[in-house]
Amino acid sequence: MKHYVEMQHAFERYLEDNDEQELHASEIAYLLKKIRKNDSKESFIDLLSRIPHDDLGDVLLELPEKIKDEAIEYFSSQELASALEHLESDDATDLVQDIGDYDEDKAEVVVSHLDVEDREDIDKLSRYEEDQAGAWMQTELFDAMLDETIQSSIDRLKRLKAEDELENIYQVFIVNGSEKLIATYAMEDLILLDFAKTYREVIDNKEFRSVDATMPIEDVASMFEQYDLSVLPVLDWQDKLVGRITSDDIYDVIEERATDQIYNLAGVDDDAEQEEELWGIFKKRSVWLGINLLTAILASIVISFFDEALAAFVPLAILMPIVASMGGNAGTQSLTVMVRQMALGEIDRDNSRDALKKEVIIAVFNGVLFSILIAGITYIWFSNVMLGGVIGLAMIANLIVAGFFGAGIPIVLKRLDIDPAVGSTVLLTTVTDVFGFLIFLGLASWILV
Repeated sequence: MKHYVEMQHAFERYLEDNDEQELHASEIAYLLKKIRKNDSKESFIDLLSRIPHDDLGDVLLELPEKIKDEAIEYFSSQELASALEHLESDDATDLVQDIGDYDEDKAEVVVSHLDVEDREDIDKLSRYEEDQAGAWMQTELFDAMLDETIQSSIDRLKRLKAEDELENIYQVFIVNGSEKLIATYAMEDLILLDFAKTYREVIDNKEFRSVDATMPIEDVASMFEQYDLSVLPVLDWQDKLVGRITSDDIYDVIEERATDQIYNLAGVDDDAEQEEELWGIFKKRSVWLGINLLTAILASIVISFFDEALAAFVPLAILMPIVASMGGNAGTQSLTVMVRQMALGEIDRDNSRDALKKEVIIAVFNGVLFSILIAGITYIWFSNVMLGGVIGLAMIANLIVAGFFGAGIPIVLKRLDIDPAVGSTVLLTTVTDVFGFLIFLGLASWILV
């Protein structure tokens, strides 16, 4: 991002002469967010009101939820409808849903101002679940009939582009009289064909990829990643072409997935973190911290069972955090790898046992290495061979436990249809702390005290 002050100047130039000075919607939204935070609400509304309607919809979609609600409250239903008309169908549907989340009645009025075709598109996309491909597709696409000449379709594309009806065209989708998808041609291949011929004359039997409108969007994202795609046609249950999903939408899916995983692993709520209200963030975070407190108390209860050993042999209190810390870190490594590979589809029910075995073997290797190191350090530190042996045995045992549970917890949660990232770290920390203290202090009580 450019410096805030520089962007303010660029924003003013953009408002003065929109034809010559262009700013991306994300840059405008960034500036508006900064202005809303540093200046008055009136300054924010004043600049917001000066944004041309053909850019307004994209800007609103980029704004954080709280600021977006203020903008939705300010603009009239007619103004919001005008902004929607310049959006592609998938983005228009998203903005209508945002308006509905703030004010359902206003959303209905906004939609009523749209033309019939736009209303039908929004209604069609709104019927799909949020995690289905149909909810992410756009109905604007470049299709052609089998018996249409290539020249005729190219002329039609030029007209649609000139009227701003289509953008980001990567392929032509060839359909028959029943609107069933027959073939696809990349634009770079289309220009090599004889424009005087019809598509029926040049069509080949080359296979093409498509997705069903009800397919989970996570599976669609995996297809884009696996095959390095830029666009995929979307079909309904009758194999009729109903829309397309482009790579820019998939980038959003991938970003949301990665963000959810990171936040869930840390016990943080994504929606809460987007809030400007500190109280909302505090409440969400405190829930997980409260759970962590309970697990910490559980670990302390385990330690209390060995109070006599700790009182009799003070070095145990000095060394026991090392065992728990190493177990926690080793388990987090296994947990992070497993959750990420599951999200990418690299680990499923068929190969999960092999993945678990791999993590346990790595844990054994690490356990042997670091048990030898800590045993040697302990001997040099306290001049006690038995104490070094105890912490060495405890280290290798807890690292194996950490590797097993770090890999096993996500697998179990996945089979229970629970997001493997949610709560995994809390469970893992509890296991490594409790087992770490139990093994180390138990061995010490048995051997040393």
